[in-house]
Amino acid sequence: MALRIIAGDLKGRKLRSVPGTKTRPTANRTREAIFNILASQIPGSRVLDLFAGTGAFGIEALSRKADAAVFIDIDTDSISVLQANIESLFLERQTKIIRWDLIKNLNCLHSLSIAFNLVFMDPPYLKNMIEPTLRNLHISQSLVSGTRVIVEHSEREPALAGQLPFEIADQRKYGKTLVTILDYVV
Repeated sequence: MALRIIAGDLKGRKLRSVPGTKTRPTANRTREAIFNILASQIPGSRVLDLFAGTGAFGIEALSRKADAAVFIDIDTDSISVLQANIESLFLERQTKIIRWDLIKNLNCLHSLSIAFNLVFMDPPYLKNMIEPTLRNLHISQSLVSGTRVIVEHSEREPALAGQLPFEIADQRKYGKTLVTILDYVV
């Protein structure tokens, strides 16, 4: 599948993909639908892209006038592709890439002087990574009140209701994928 930037300053630019089947890039149409929902919240936002893979979510947000994006992934192939995508689009000044196991914790965020107000999470499906990641996000104290957290997950994964201090604001189904939009309410 050819990944491309859908809108904004970088519209139409192609993104490199991670070879093989380790990653599952979000379909362009699903990403477009998500960004249509979030359109008014993107300009000026500070984005955290977790399980970043190619960086498509964070890069799309930057193309649409987000101020900055931090990308976190543990896979070395994903980090290499992400770095190449950032460099080819000349986004180095607005971005930071961190290789980290975010299931353990998000202590890597403590050294950054940034509070995020938009988070994208696209963890591997059916691996029970959503709940610990949300817990680590809360513990990290790196989110402002009202932060939107967009979680892409399998329809077969448990519902995200009751993940305080996160409340479900919206949920949409795209094929076998669910996109749950959470609000951070502290």
